[in-house]
Amino acid sequence: MASAPVRAPLASLASHPLLWRGKAFSHRIATLGTGHAVLDEALPGNGWPRGAVTEIVTDAAGCGELSLLLPVLAQLSRDNHWISMIDPPWIPYPSALHGHGLALEKLLLIRTHSRAESLWACEQVVRGIPGGAMLAWPEAMSFSELRRLQLAAGRTQKAVFLFNDRKAANTASPAALRLELKADDGDLQVSVLKCRGKRPASGIRIRRSQLFQPLVPPVVNSDGSVKHPGSSSESHVVSLADSRNDQPSL
Repeated sequence: MASAPVRAPLASLASHPLLWRGKAFSHRIATLGTGHAVLDEALPGNGWPRGAVTEIVTDAAGCGELSLLLPVLAQLSRDNHWISMIDPPWIPYPSALHGHGLALEKLLLIRTHSRAESLWACEQVVRGIPGGAMLAWPEAMSFSELRRLQLAAGRTQKAVFLFNDRKAANTASPAALRLELKADDGDLQVSVLKCRGKRPASGIRIRRSQLFQPLVPPVVNSDGSVKHPGSSSESHVVSLADSRNDQPSL
């Protein structure tokens, strides 16, 4: 007569090294605090992932997405890391950025003239500038293009943010984190559409007062002249020449 199979205690199975546990995975993610406690609680590792792509989808540019990122961008710039912006839809306002604590001398603005240049610039910034953060507003990227960028980011400690149209929310994405933003009576509604190691959350509300901080007031010099914050520091602007034959260079 065959003996009954030996059943391992549940506790020993739970501690088996081959058992993947999503909660434990989330604690191993290298992250940067968002500056918004309610959002940190909803994200794996309690912050923006480093060495990964965060995709942010919105109805239209200007709903508060840059204000959402300003706390981490300001901190990175103060820590002497570069903040790269590729093809932002609006011209960044230096005084406002400086008023939010961003060091303008660590801001790199890149303007491209074609979709191919934009994709090339994104990959070069991710691979070539260590640490810091990259924000990009490229035309719709294919799954393979996003995956290529995600793999490149995975070899770095850079926080990569891609802004996309809401239509992209219905397509698959290899991004490590995907958020949906909606403006709601001055506040910002955030939904986590996809993340690693944690259940996606929705209904995260960030108050307008937390997004838009007062600007630093002008400084009055001893001679009575007024010096506006950030006026002595300029961001770096790079424009990639549109050329079919030459490889663009930063």
